[in-house]
Amino acid sequence: MEEFTRRRALKAGLALGAAPLVAHPILTFGQGESPIKIGMHDPLTGTYAAEGESEVRGAKMAVDEVNAKGGILGRKVELIVEDDNANAGLAAQKAHKLIEKDGCSMIMGAVSSATALSVNQVAAQKRIPYMVTGGHTDPVTGSECHWTTFRICTTTYMLAAGLVNTLASKFGKKWYFITPDYAFGHTFQGAYAKILTSLGGTVLGNSLSPLGTTDFSSYLIKAQSTKPDVLILLVDGQDLVNCMKQAVQFGLQKKIPIGGGLSELEVLKALPPEARLGWWTLEWYWDQPNVPHVKEWVAKYRKIHTDGSYPSARTWFGYAGVHSLALGAAHAKSIDPVKLAHALEGMELPPEIKLQPHKVYFRKEDHQLMSGEFPGEIKHDGKYPDLFKVAEVVPGDKTALPASETGCKLDFPA
Repeated sequence: MEEFTRRRALKAGLALGAAPLVAHPILTFGQGESPIKIGMHDPLTGTYAAEGESEVRGAKMAVDEVNAKGGILGRKVELIVEDDNANAGLAAQKAHKLIEKDGCSMIMGAVSSATALSVNQVAAQKRIPYMVTGGHTDPVTGSECHWTTFRICTTTYMLAAGLVNTLASKFGKKWYFITPDYAFGHTFQGAYAKILTSLGGTVLGNSLSPLGTTDFSSYLIKAQSTKPDVLILLVDGQDLVNCMKQAVQFGLQKKIPIGGGLSELEVLKALPPEARLGWWTLEWYWDQPNVPHVKEWVAKYRKIHTDGSYPSARTWFGYAGVHSLALGAAHAKSIDPVKLAHALEGMELPPEIKLQPHKVYFRKEDHQLMSGEFPGEIKHDGKYPDLFKVAEVVPGDKTALPASETGCKLDFPA
C-alpha cells in the first residue's frame, strides 16, 4: 500500500510538472503576507452539535469564496475552528486560545447564548471584532453590547414578535411555556410574555428545563393541567426533539395546539414523522423560489456536501458571518478593529449574501443584523427537506425593538 501511494504521488507530481501553468486565485496572494485568521467557536459535540456543524459548513463555504476572489485585502483567509460544547466557560477559554495563541484577527461563532455572552466579554477585553452567528439572547446587542460585537442571528424578541400574533389570533391567549434554563430561554420567554400580555393574554405557567434534559414528562404533565390555549416550547436542538417526542407520546397534540419561537431544519429532520407538527419560526429557509441567488446557493452547498443534506438557517449564519467580516474589511480598507467596526455599522448585505427578500443590514446603534423571520407551520406529512410551510417573511425592522429600547450603549474607545 505504501509503495502504491508513493508511485501515485510521483505520477501526479510528474503530471503536474508537465502541465501548463493555470492561474489560480491563491497564487495571487503576496508571498510574504501571512494569512488573516478568523477564529470560530461552535458546539461540535453535545446538545447543539448539529447546529454547530451547520454553522461551520456555512463559514467554510464563505472562506472558499472569499479566497477565490483574492482573500481579504489581498491576503488569504484561514478559518480555525474550536469546539465549545455549548459551554460558556469553555467558549471563553477557546476564545483566548484563538486570539492569543493562534493569532486570530477576528472571531465568530456561538449557538448557545451563554457562549455568546461569554465570548462577547473576551472580545471586548481584547478589542477583537466578534461576529456572533447564532447566540440569540437580547443582551448580546442590548444591555451587554460592545463596539467589538456584531450579530447575524435575530434576537429573542425578534423571534417572539415574528409569531406571537399569529398564535394568539389563531388559538387563544392563555399560554404555558417550557423554557430552557439559561440566558436564551430567559430572555425568550420574557419577550413572549411581554408581547402576550400587551395583547391581553395570560401566562399560565413556565417550566424551566436544564440544558440537556432528556425527560420532559413532569413539565408536560404540569402544562396539561393548566389547560392552556397553546403550549409554547422554547427549547431547541436535541432538547426540542426529546420534548416533542414525549409530547406526542402523551397525546398532547390532540388536546393542545403546540408552538414555539424557534425551530431549525436540523431539528425538523431529527423529529419522527408523528412529532412533526406545530407553529414555529425559522430564521432562513432553503426554499425561496422567487428570491435571487437562493436556488444557486443551495445547489452549490449540495455539490460540496454529498451527504443528502440541505443548508439551514445555521448554515446561512456562518456564511453571512464570514462574508460580513470580509465586506467590512474591504469597505474599511483595513482590518484595524475600530475601522472595521465603523465600516460594518449600517452596512447592507448584497443579494448574493443576504439570500432573502427585504433589506438586510447591521443597525448602527446596536450592531444587530436586521434580517427576516420565517414564521409558519411544520408539514406533518412532509419529507426532508420539504418540512416547513413558510407563511410569510417578516422584515427585521418590523420585529426588532427600537434601538432606543434595547439598552445598548456602544463603548467605542476614545
